[in-house]
Amino acid sequence: MTLTLRGISKAFGGTEVLREVALEVADSTRLALVGSSGSGKSTLLRLIAGFEQPDAGTIALDGRELSGPHSAVPAHRRGIGYVAQDGALFPHLSVARNIAFGLPRAARTVARVRELMELASLDPALTARMPHELSGGQQQRVALARALAQRPKVILLDEPFSALDTGLRAHTRRSVIDVLERSGVTAVLVTHDQEEALSFGQQVGVLAGGRLVQAGEPSAVFDAPVDAGVAAFLGEVVVVPAERAGDAVDCAFGRLPVRHDLSRGSAGVVAMLRPDQLRVAPATDGEADAAAHARVLEIRTTGAVAELTLRLGDAEVTHRVPGRAAARFTIGGRAHVSVDGGAVLYPAEPAGDSGPSWAAGDASRRSEADGPAESTRTP
Repeated sequence: MTLTLRGISKAFGGTEVLREVALEVADSTRLALVGSSGSGKSTLLRLIAGFEQPDAGTIALDGRELSGPHSAVPAHRRGIGYVAQDGALFPHLSVARNIAFGLPRAARTVARVRELMELASLDPALTARMPHELSGGQQQRVALARALAQRPKVILLDEPFSALDTGLRAHTRRSVIDVLERSGVTAVLVTHDQEEALSFGQQVGVLAGGRLVQAGEPSAVFDAPVDAGVAAFLGEVVVVPAERAGDAVDCAFGRLPVRHDLSRGSAGVVAMLRPDQLRVAPATDGEADAAAHARVLEIRTTGAVAELTLRLGDAEVTHRVPGRAAARFTIGGRAHVSVDGGAVLYPAEPAGDSGPSWAAGDASRRSEADGPAESTRTP
């Protein structure tokens, strides 16, 4: 079933939460909507589910209008399943009774429950267990089986993995993807986790300030973010001042080819690279490309990984290397930096307030999941 949204806007108490959102989710496709807190992603999911009505715009499923100026199909008649962030299982009901809840009495058969448990990769031995006796991942799969029980045309997932620890989150995500592929249902997931969005969705949409600022295949969105703010939100970035040089660009890393020019003709530009494009090695006297030589300012060890803080001209960047490789570098010593592939260009001054304020030498962001580091730094 194809889900279509056109010009969706919503405000609460005079505060605009969504502005003219338009998207289309093709039949049997997984769409991941990603955005920071307050971007409007959960509100959009509630509008699709029918828990709220948009102030403007239309929502349709295979051409049937669910929400619009003259229509407001109630949530229970939309054929849309919903999985809440915490699973929302009934604590007093067993796994089997949770899954069967909402089915017509005649359909609450042992065979139907077993069919749904098999679809959700749930061990039949769990049938009589209570929710508190399940792991977080098992609870989410029970919630998914319950949502699939009524054979919905679309299923909505509201940050269903956020309460799980990192390892379990990845495992449960893979299990849910497998369930959705086998069921053939159209799915929309909302999350604030960029990695989750890029790995879950066949299509990814980025929400910022209530607007859908970019949508497309995960690889395309990650490779060519529409602006520097989206680039930084979707993953670590290295952004440095740059100058055009014909079809190339000159920056702290030397002359680089341009992979995508999204500068909109701006005279001043910055060059964006992903950290995995950088190749860093101790410099040798035989290397002549001085533009790609850096001074090592700091070495931070975090066990298996070490972070090098490097200065290239006026730019300061951070780069990760295997922990065992850190011994090859010295504080105050030189490193040679090369780049695989090209740069993405953005205006030096971002339009409006949607992007970050780029300073000279803005470096790759450090993940919030990184643990404490031992640090040494040159004076």
